[in-house]
Amino acid sequence: MPRTHSRAHDLVSSLTQQLLLGTFKPGDKLPSENTLVRDYGVSRTVVREALSKLQAAGLVQARHGIGTFVIERQARSGLRVGPENAASVRDLLELRIGLEGQAAALAALRRNDRQLAQMRQALDDYQDLAAAGDSCIEADRRFHLLIAEATGNLYFSEMMAQLGDGLIPRKRMAQAERAGANLAGHAYLANLEHEAILNAIRRQDPDAARAAICLHLSNSRDRLLPD
Repeated sequence: MPRTHSRAHDLVSSLTQQLLLGTFKPGDKLPSENTLVRDYGVSRTVVREALSKLQAAGLVQARHGIGTFVIERQARSGLRVGPENAASVRDLLELRIGLEGQAAALAALRRNDRQLAQMRQALDDYQDLAAAGDSCIEADRRFHLLIAEATGNLYFSEMMAQLGDGLIPRKRMAQAERAGANLAGHAYLANLEHEAILNAIRRQDPDAARAAICLHLSNSRDRLLPD
């Protein structure tokens, strides 16, 4: 890949992650071209290519003479996740097994050191929160979004963003807790599975990454929806 395109890809990945994690919110104006050139140490050509890719993916909108703005999620066409119940949680996890299996395989082939370090940080945060008895939901969601980002394919990131809160079924988890489920034990097991996914991505083994994340999501389904 030519160097200019590689730098544009890195900038797209960084901005996409900030969009998905809420650093830039709908309606926010992105930093100016001059600011992005300065902050990322890239050329104006690289910045324009990256912004063009974000606009083509439907994440931002350029307004002539004003700047580039984050699009309201409701204004984007795409998937709409319905009310959370046992059937919808099961269906979403089936979708995620297919989607994230391919994402993990591509991430293993395409990830860079920065993305790998961010995945490592997400799992460290998850472990610290679990040990303190706090909610791991944000760290869990961040880990899965980072895998999508590492594919280098904006449509994986956008599809994951469209799932929104459906990525982590909070209501179903709360019901499981009220029913006496050992959520601390579930979190421990889930993070062991996360570590297997990360190790496969680190080794750049796409088959192992796909198998690890499919196993994790299948196990998550069984933990949340026991027979």
